[in-house]
Amino acid sequence: MIGWLIIACEIGFWIFVLAGLTARYVMNKKKLGTFLLICTPIVDLILLIVTVYDLKNGAVASIVHGIAAIYIGVSIAFGHQMIKWADVRFKYRFGNGEKPAKIKYGIEHARKERKGWYRHLLSWLIGGGILIGIVLYINNHSQTEALLQTIQFWSLILIIDFIISFSYTFFPKRRVEKVN
Repeated sequence: MIGWLIIACEIGFWIFVLAGLTARYVMNKKKLGTFLLICTPIVDLILLIVTVYDLKNGAVASIVHGIAAIYIGVSIAFGHQMIKWADVRFKYRFGNGEKPAKIKYGIEHARKERKGWYRHLLSWLIGGGILIGIVLYINNHSQTEALLQTIQFWSLILIIDFIISFSYTFFPKRRVEKVN
């Protein structure tokens, strides 16, 4: 059930984003667009409540319960950036905005990669905090063991992301000159 809810929440998130951007740029209803975009965190709240409720009623935690917390952490840490990314492209396509710039190399690319890792760290702190909070709330190690394994695996991914993201600081990506 939780797996399907995660999928539904992801779909719901993007429905709110697209509806908000459509209202803002296609229908020229800025207040409605802002309201719909503000509704995106409601999706996270629903997922958190249902996940905790499921575990409190005796469900044994699985990787899917851990993914629910990861989803919430990523949604909070990256949600505004994802909406901003979509907003710029939507404005370009439907609202006579400027063409979105692409950062492909050099110091700017390295800075972008580091910022991405900082957001990943924030999502790890939020999602990990949720997982630890659930473990403490349920207070049954055998029921929540998978949540602790999720934190360990996510920590490994965070370390790998750190190495890759900060490698661009020491070895910047260079502009490739096209030879005709």
